[in-house]
Order: sequence, then structure tokens, then C-alpha cells
Amino acid sequence: MKGESWIVRRKSRQIMVGNVPIGGDAPIAVQSMTNTDTCDVEATLAQIKQVQDAGADLVRISVPTMDAAEAFKKIKERAGIPLVADIHFDYKIALKVADYGVDCLRINPGNIGKEDRIRAVIEKARDNNIPIRIGVNAGSLEKDLQVKYGEPTPDALVESAFRHIDILDKYDFQNYKISLKASDVFMTVSAYRKLASQIDQPLHLGITEAGGLRAGAVKSSVGLGLLLSEGIGDTIRISLAADPVEEIKVGYDILKSLSLRQRGINFIACPSCSRQNFDVIKTVNELEMRLEDVREAMDVAIIGCVVNGPGEAKQSDIGLTGGSKGSLLYQDGKKSHKIDNDDLVDSIERTVREKLAQREKAIAEKTKGESIIKIGA
Repeated sequence: MKGESWIVRRKSRQIMVGNVPIGGDAPIAVQSMTNTDTCDVEATLAQIKQVQDAGADLVRISVPTMDAAEAFKKIKERAGIPLVADIHFDYKIALKVADYGVDCLRINPGNIGKEDRIRAVIEKARDNNIPIRIGVNAGSLEKDLQVKYGEPTPDALVESAFRHIDILDKYDFQNYKISLKASDVFMTVSAYRKLASQIDQPLHLGITEAGGLRAGAVKSSVGLGLLLSEGIGDTIRISLAADPVEEIKVGYDILKSLSLRQRGINFIACPSCSRQNFDVIKTVNELEMRLEDVREAMDVAIIGCVVNGPGEAKQSDIGLTGGSKGSLLYQDGKKSHKIDNDDLVDSIERTVREKLAQREKAIAEKTKGESIIKIGA
């Protein structure tokens, strides 16, 4: 049935990153990372707001210095979304941002240094109920593993992960999630499959350094699509050499395609051919831009002819079937009325927003009715 996923998700334990549940039966979280200078508080906050508006559940921020840690404090005080601090090597920075209310630490315990430093970070995370994300990357494997395997391999990534896991296990710290990232799709997929069968912690998915917007989106879709279709993955980041907002958009598109999570308009559109009775590509592009602000899930079919149009329209919330003397609009699977082909974009946008308003009104009336019943009881 349309909109339902056949995927059986891997059973993982659940952790909390701020107020966002990760793992268990929680929705797969979508996240991105800022690319501004963290010390530029206003620019970083502006970018956080942009990705949050696009639908991000979490945002990761690089905190490479103590100055950045002080800036992080100001950012955290004003950001309206859980923040993950990305830290490498310097345990003092981890301790500092933990005191400043960080929601998650992205730090590899094995890279911190001496035992007392590792213990200090773990105990601080435990005391403040802060989860840790272990982040293994093919581009920064330990030197001895590079020598042992000769090059990054799935087994090398998994062995690196278990080195960090063993440290957390030693201190009985289970509040963590893990990522195993490579720029190679097959290496990444194989590594996640191996690890997923051996632990029950949540997994953060990503194809690292995937490339630019188009190529990176394709590579990420293939890699994450394989894993997500097997039920593997609790949170995702699409790593693109592009605006972080695009990472969120692609992330949701991947989840929508697998019926794992719905947000915004799901456009069903034909690739256009000589049968089309209006400019399908132009119509869809304009509608995507105009309806970018919509957060509620809705299926909208834009089909240029009567061959496939009625079938798709009958399965969508709103559907359009092209005709030479005007196109036919469907609502909730039923024929509604004809639209002049010169007025398609305006008419469909108006119809979508009217339907959203009706939904909101129905929800408000239901909530009001339930409140009255409770008061009467």
C-alpha cells in the first residue's frame, strides 16, 4: 500500500540527544553540520536556523579550540535545536562544552590520550547524561591498522570501532552511537553490516566526502538506501560539498523514497515525453520552490497525460492529469475539476494550501473536542 514501508528495522537501544530520541522505534533522525567559523557566533546561529527550518533534528558543530568552545557556549544558549560538538584529541575542550550543555560529544575515546583523560571525559558525560558518538572514518584510521590491512577495509573500520567501544565498555558507559564512514559505497555498506550484527547501539549513517550536490546525493542515496532498506540506521547525515540545507533535503528525500519518514510535499511527476499536454518540468520546479515551506506530508502527482495520470492521481492527496483542453485535478483520489493549462501552478498551490488549512482546522476541532470531554469527565 502506498506510503507504507515494508522495512523491518534493526532493533537498537535508544539514547537521547537533547530531546531527540535516537534508536529503538524512534523516527530516523536527519542531521547536518555547520560549515561556518564556529567563533563567528551570529553566522553559525544563522546557519543552524536555516537547517532547522529545512527539517534538521540535530546539528553538529566543530569545536577545535578553546575559543571555539567559548563561542559554542553562546551558540548553545540561543540555538533551538540539539547540538553535537565535534572534537578531536583535546579532552579539555570536551569537558568545557559538557559544562556548557552540549547534547552529544562526537569524540573517539582512543584519540584523547592518557587513561586519566579518557576517564575524565567519560565520567563527565555520565554525570551530565551526555551521549558520545564514536566516529570512525576511513581517512583517519589508526596507523597500525593501516599497516595491518594495507589500506582501509570494512574489517579495519570495524576493528577501529571496537577499540573505542572497548574503552567505553571498560567504564560501563553504554550511552553512545557509532558511525563507520568511507567515501567508497561498498566499503561503508559492508562495514555497517558487519558492525550491526555485533552490537545493539544506534548507528549513525553516512557516506563521507560523498562529493558535490548531484554526485554526492546519488552516492549517498545508493549507500544509505542499501543499509536503510535492510533496517540498518537510526540517524543520517548526507555529506555534500554544498549548502548544509541541501543535506537535509536529500536526507528527507531518501527517507521518503523508502517510506521511512515523511515531511513536506512528495511530488510524483512523470519524466515528460511527447505525450505531455503541459510543461511538466517547469510546473514541478515552480511548485517545489513555492511549497518548500510545507512541513506536513502530502502526496502530489503531476502527470502530463492520461496514460498514467489517472492511476497516479487516484493514489495521491492531490493529482493532476494533463489534457489538451485543460488538465483534470483530483483530490483524495476523486475527480474535482478542470484547470486551464496556463494556471496550473497557481491553482495547485492554492489547492495544497487549502487542504493543509482544512487538516489543521480538523486537528484543532478534534483537540478541542477531546479537551471538552476530559473537562466534562
